[in-house]
Amino acid sequence: MLLRKLEQFFDSEISGGIVLMVAAVAAMIVANSSLHPYYDGALSSYFTVQLGENGLSKPLILWINDGLMAVFFLLVGLELKHELMEGKLKNPRDVVLPGMAAVGGMLMPALIYFALNISSPETHSGWAIPAATDIAFALGILALVGDRVPSSLKVFLLTLAILDDLGAILIIAFFYTAELHLDYLFLALIPLAIMFYLNRSGIHRIAPIILLGAVLWVLVLKSGVHATLAGVITAFFIPIKDKWGKSPLHSLEHALSPYVFFLIVPIFAFANAGVVLSGVTLADVFSPLPLGIALGLILGKQIGVFGMTWALVKLGIARKPFGATWLHIYGVAALAGIGFTMSLFIGGLSFEDAFYMNEVRIGVLSGSVISAIIGFTVLRLAPSEEDNKEDKVEDAVITAAEVQEPVQ
Repeated sequence: MLLRKLEQFFDSEISGGIVLMVAAVAAMIVANSSLHPYYDGALSSYFTVQLGENGLSKPLILWINDGLMAVFFLLVGLELKHELMEGKLKNPRDVVLPGMAAVGGMLMPALIYFALNISSPETHSGWAIPAATDIAFALGILALVGDRVPSSLKVFLLTLAILDDLGAILIIAFFYTAELHLDYLFLALIPLAIMFYLNRSGIHRIAPIILLGAVLWVLVLKSGVHATLAGVITAFFIPIKDKWGKSPLHSLEHALSPYVFFLIVPIFAFANAGVVLSGVTLADVFSPLPLGIALGLILGKQIGVFGMTWALVKLGIARKPFGATWLHIYGVAALAGIGFTMSLFIGGLSFEDAFYMNEVRIGVLSGSVISAIIGFTVLRLAPSEEDNKEDKVEDAVITAAEVQEPVQ
């Protein structure tokens, strides 16, 4: 009975968000207890991998953020390739609305953050922190609403969040690259070339590509480019179909998902969400850095996602998700403000100073929690599918008219 309940929990859409929330709360409790010195000491302790005279020596927090999160980005890359080749991103017409909404949802938070931090040059590097959306949390809150939202809205949010992740990956690649070491970048071409060959040959065993991806990770890390990008690059060399018609990509995606959502991401959250509240005043909470992040997530996402969606629909460029009302779309725009994992990750790339990182955590956590509450409340108040029958009939009529060929 207990095992069945556990299976049902881990199979549900809200489970990943719940585990993530528990890890974040645990981090805050530990960071504000007598265990804080041990917590901080463990994350700061160095772990070294040595091979002859060469090796890697980094604090545990960086092994988590650069190493474990590379596996997270490997899964993100697999999902992106899957959606581009077979799923929601295959048809360009289906991408226009969530794609432009994602662009608006990245630009507006960045503008709000920069407007509040324009007089603080030392915090300018954090402009991308509120631009990200946490897929697991956002979809978990949407699942809590139940059948009050049309299924098309879940597809809209999922596509928006996937494209948002793609945008975050590009931001990391172009704006958070340290000093480049071209010799390591040239060496990285070797595993890339071998992975390309294995992909083209329709290899079924993915272990060789994963091992080459690990070599690529080390070389990319040494080059100065952020190492997690190696995970995304490796994912795109996993064949979606092998020479026997099976899908190594789907198999790896299915195998990785539980480890990423129930182990890697919670470990990341526990290591990065430990806000130290001792000595924090209201003036600190409302200082430009945390306020810019929080308002970027709360207001920026709502204005960017909802505003871009409204403009495209009113201009006749795209249509609302089937059966959705404007209240539904506003609720989803609010849920897009749940930044958490990606926002904390980009925050770690933006600031090394412990004081600024604590302010980042305050901004991300407060902005994400308020966005979740607003989104959940709005979607609960929105009309259910049963109440929304007239809009759905109207949508169906318009859709039929659009696809009907004219009589010659």
